Amino acid sequence: MSKSILELKDVKTIVNKGTANETTILKGINLKINEGDFITIVGTNGAGKSTLFNVIGGNLHADSGQILHNGKDITSSTEEQRTTFLARVFQDPKLGTAPRMTVAENMLLATKRGEKRHLFLRKLKQNMERFTKLAATMNNGLENRMTTATGALSGGQRQALSFLMATLKRPDILLLDEHTAALDPHTSLNLLHATNERINQDHLTALMITHHLEDAITYGNRLIVLKDGQIKADITGDEKRQLNTDKLYSYFED
Repeated sequence: MSKSILELKDVKTIVNKGTANETTILKGINLKINEGDFITIVGTNGAGKSTLFNVIGGNLHADSGQILHNGKDITSSTEEQRTTFLARVFQDPKLGTAPRMTVAENMLLATKRGEKRHLFLRKLKQNMERFTKLAATMNNGLENRMTTATGALSGGQRQALSFLMATLKRPDILLLDEHTAALDPHTSLNLLHATNERINQDHLTALMITHHLEDAITYGNRLIVLKDGQIKADITGDEKRQLNTDKLYSYFED
């Protein structure tokens, strides 16, 4: 039986509190994420997908409920504290990388994620072969740009670098926040394939928001449908394997 890595218990979030625009976004979310899960998440705009990631990531605190990491209550822990076990890749390729640093320098920086910063020898040369091999797994020529400033990369290469940086230290939880949405279809598909391969090879536990129902069906072992701040469906096993877009669309209907 798989071990639960992260659990949300009756989590609720409210925005614009005390104003006429006060709105409850997450309405009692209960979610248990098991070790090795690759969960795709779909939902209409305003369903609460990004809010869910923000609450898990610590960018936004739950107004009620509880969040547990390996059984420990982390409900009140900060975003910085959660970087010791959690990594996130955003939709914007410009986020998550330092534009003036080279590809290799960014990857070296990622090896220190979640640690207290100290003065240390760079050790860039010693890591270059390892970093280059990792970059080659992205299948987009990133391995040939190791000494290039990240700001000069294509959007696809920069997003691939963000993904590599997020997974270098094998986080307990990987959040993929529509990480291919800003890319052209070919580049998006290439990154999705590389993402899936890395998650499966390293047995990572990941959640991926996507607007493409086909991708939600194709990838992962679980599919969650969010609607109006609640989990409408949590689809696994044979039900997910037999799922098609028509059936998935039906979960969005009243």
